[in-house]
Amino acid sequence: MTTTRQDAWTQDEDLLLAEVVLRHIREGGTQLGAFEEVGRTLSRTAAACGFRWNSYVRKQYKSGIELAKKQRKELKKQVNVEASDNDQVESELDSESLNVSDLRLKDVIHFLVEYEKSENQVQAVIKENKNLTFQVQKLQEQIKELQEENHTLENNIQLIEEDYKALIEIMERARKMVVLQEDERSKKVKFQMDRNGNLERVEK
Repeated sequence: MTTTRQDAWTQDEDLLLAEVVLRHIREGGTQLGAFEEVGRTLSRTAAACGFRWNSYVRKQYKSGIELAKKQRKELKKQVNVEASDNDQVESELDSESLNVSDLRLKDVIHFLVEYEKSENQVQAVIKENKNLTFQVQKLQEQIKELQEENHTLENNIQLIEEDYKALIEIMERARKMVVLQEDERSKKVKFQMDRNGNLERVEK
């Protein structure tokens, strides 16, 4: 049993899908028939082929679809032509077969040009995304460094505040000690020796 593919579409698969659908349109077939044919060839479901056609490939072949519809009308008219006009019909078919070849070549060229443009745009977006990702990483590193620096500064500030408080306390204690010493000095009694060699109290 064939496994149904679900991988991405390639450029060659898109071209095959476009050729088969345009051929079905020209020959009076249905798009569903075209999707089933392509699905069998590429091991994909008809629904996947239809989705790919409607979401992407069909937009690249608007002019080709209109021309294929006109050719389908022309082919219907030619089927009703009388037998006596067979030679003329064959010549018209030959000329239209050339137009079909031209159509396919033009569509392929158009598709390749559009594909190149879209590919360039994708590459530009990828490059811009890489640059932005690099810038984001740089900014994240800078933020991390600033956070670490801020944490260090906060710790330093805390240490300075603690040292300042300790210094204030030491100064306050020193001030109190100076006041106490002055009080003690003021309370001490002074003596001096008189002429007879006796100590006598000196009044302040």
